[in-house]
Amino acid sequence: MNTSVPPSKKIDTKVLLSTLWIVVMINMAYADILSLHIPGVLDEVAKTSVSTGTPITQLMLGGAIMLEIPIAMIFLSRVLKYKVNRWANIITSVITIAYVVGGGSPYPHYIFIAIIEVVCMLLIVWYAWKWTNPEV
Repeated sequence: MNTSVPPSKKIDTKVLLSTLWIVVMINMAYADILSLHIPGVLDEVAKTSVSTGTPITQLMLGGAIMLEIPIAMIFLSRVLKYKVNRWANIITSVITIAYVVGGGSPYPHYIFIAIIEVVCMLLIVWYAWKWTNPEV
């Protein structure tokens, strides 16, 4: 029995990568939204700002920049040419994985969502790495 997907039914790699970035972006946003509902979290952020000497506005800018990466990759995965697209997906996934793991929170909801994000980004790396040039 042949269980392979017929060529006409195969998902375009650009669409697949873009869709995985949508999942990552939504999960990142919801992890932050859910975290804000935990009593004392805003106080923890303020303490981190004071203890590191980093203004809270800069911490928030850093978070906004990191959330903007998957948002940008949703679009870029669909429009970039093969070679640049492939490497952009690999590099931004690695950077974003480092941010998710390194800037993580010990709360159970965050750990659960972070696992989903990391799995999605590992899939992005895998599919981008295995992607062959469609123009050849």
